[in-house]
Amino acid sequence: MRTRITVPDDSLTRLRIALTVFFALDGFVFAGWVVRIPAIKEQTGASASALGLALLGVSAGAVITMMLTGRLCRRYGTHRVTVVCAVLLSLSVALPPLTHSAVALGTVLLIFGAAYGSINVAFNSAAVDLVGALRRPIMPSFHAAFSLGGMLGAGLGGLVAGALSPTRHLFGLTVIGLLVTAVAGRTLLRIPAPTPSQEVPQQTSAPRRQGPRTRGLVITFGLIALCTAYGEGALADWSALHLEHDLEATPGVAAVGYSCFALAMTIGRLTGTRLLERLGQTRTLVGGGTTAALGMLLGALAPSVWAALLGFMITGLGLANLFPVAVERAGRLAGPDGVAIASTLGYGGMLLGPPAIGFMADWFSLPAALTSVAALAATAAVIALLTRRAAG
Repeated sequence: MRTRITVPDDSLTRLRIALTVFFALDGFVFAGWVVRIPAIKEQTGASASALGLALLGVSAGAVITMMLTGRLCRRYGTHRVTVVCAVLLSLSVALPPLTHSAVALGTVLLIFGAAYGSINVAFNSAAVDLVGALRRPIMPSFHAAFSLGGMLGAGLGGLVAGALSPTRHLFGLTVIGLLVTAVAGRTLLRIPAPTPSQEVPQQTSAPRRQGPRTRGLVITFGLIALCTAYGEGALADWSALHLEHDLEATPGVAAVGYSCFALAMTIGRLTGTRLLERLGQTRTLVGGGTTAALGMLLGALAPSVWAALLGFMITGLGLANLFPVAVERAGRLAGPDGVAIASTLGYGGMLLGPPAIGFMADWFSLPAALTSVAALAATAAVIALLTRRAAG
């Protein structure tokens, strides 16, 4: 049975490229902010727990706006919402270095988080439509672009950390973000979202009737996304501090920690399509969660910088495809609303992660706090294993 698409094949290719650029830009901008957290912590004079509460702003802003973004995508289209959110993300990343207290930092991070969460719902929903049109599990390739952008952003941040102030560095990211949005956004706005025929209704982004079983599955995949996002957020927010303060790494080497994690995520996601085609969804999720749990135990408890970096890379390989699979499956079940629900639960993990790790670091130690990432990665594997029949 053939599927008729309203968008020509060459437009699908250009659409895939444009979406890939936006995924990469998102990772690039976010990583640029992440590697300057130690400098901004010193600038604001925040303690570990106060910084954790301030970092809560990113996830809080994201969670607050995600469900709204799902509705905006249905009304205005995923492509328009993606472009608008990219502009907001690029502008808001310049705000954190302008603050001088934990309260002010948390306030501007609410704005940054709102833009970050909204663009994630928008371009993931657009990617789900494209995956349905192409009928191949290419979702990991988009998230590979995010990870590649994160690796480049973290690498650049490590290079300029000793030469540029956070204000100049993050303002530079604003300029780059606006330029990239202007170029890729023109392509995205000119191409309509692909609409498969009614012969494959599960692949459209129109609102669906969600029965209890569908809602339960969407929430299940959202819980897997939560466990995964907790780990990604923890590495993003605390890896540099762990390397610099616990293992006495230089600021430049500390910034490389997230870059190694992002590189491993990129490699894992670039091979994600083949992995899913060969192993299937359940084996990919279970194997990934188990690998991430073992890697994070090494990264958190290693006695040397290089062993910790190795642990971060193993963690990145394990977590690589968990979030893309969870969000894509939720989107195929319930459209932009499914993406929004899974993303909201996912970024709920980031919402809990920064303050939880900050408080645990004050109560025990930062290495002990980071072992919670391993626990949740193992939980994601268990959830995938226990729900394998329903998910199938």
